[in-house]
Amino acid sequence: MAAESNARARFAALLDRDPVPLDEAALAIAAEDDPALEPEVYLTRLDSLAERVRERAPSGAASTLRVLREVLHAEEGFRGNDVDYYDPKNSFLNQVLDRRLGIPISLSVVWIEVARRAGLRLQGVGFPGHFLVKYASKGGPEVFVDAYHGGEMLSADECAARHHARSGQELDRRHLEGVTPRQILARMLHNLRRIYAERKEPVGAWWVADRLLLLAPGQLEALRDRGLAAAKLGGVEAATADLEEYLQKAPRSAEAAEVRVRAEGVELRGSA
Repeated sequence: MAAESNARARFAALLDRDPVPLDEAALAIAAEDDPALEPEVYLTRLDSLAERVRERAPSGAASTLRVLREVLHAEEGFRGNDVDYYDPKNSFLNQVLDRRLGIPISLSVVWIEVARRAGLRLQGVGFPGHFLVKYASKGGPEVFVDAYHGGEMLSADECAARHHARSGQELDRRHLEGVTPRQILARMLHNLRRIYAERKEPVGAWWVADRLLLLAPGQLEALRDRGLAAAKLGGVEAATADLEEYLQKAPRSAEAAEVRVRAEGVELRGSA
């Protein structure tokens, strides 16, 4: 495939930091879609939003959460994109900040990063099908925030009731635990993976699979996807390497027969 992009190099470098800076890494993902993206512009915008929160939050978590909601939802108008939920732009932090539109996880990143700058630690929550954030006080009840629906605040029991109403199943309370920046980035990339697969866009499918492999090199599904996307893009050597490695590591997978056929086809094209 082509030489390493600046966005890829930046993303890889950020993954070496501990903890991984969520805001910068999310912008590095977005930069693959928009190579002209200037991260400092958007980091400064997050700084400005946080400054407004700090100036108006007297003290304590409750007031900061209230002012966060006022600034981000009531004044700035950040909201869920109900009209075109599966637009890839909803997953790119720069686009979310520009358009004030997003999906639960990207809007949650805005809340997390503005809150952090304002002195409040919010955690991402991998709630099934609908990402949330939460504030966990010492010894007090956890407060969950639905950034997609205007910063609505919920208790753990209300989250469980919503899950039961939607799925008919009891919520595994482990789904209310906080997740790491790496887990948030992985979920963002998996969302994009599904979108690009549905749209049959091999360029997007390739770089998303590649970023997932940077996050966790052992992901066989991402290795397979990167190889299949490379094959569609005419990258014979890259496709052959990925697909052969996949078959070596997962020879009895449900997709092995199809992948083997694709790999053989790529090899034939390469020798033609």
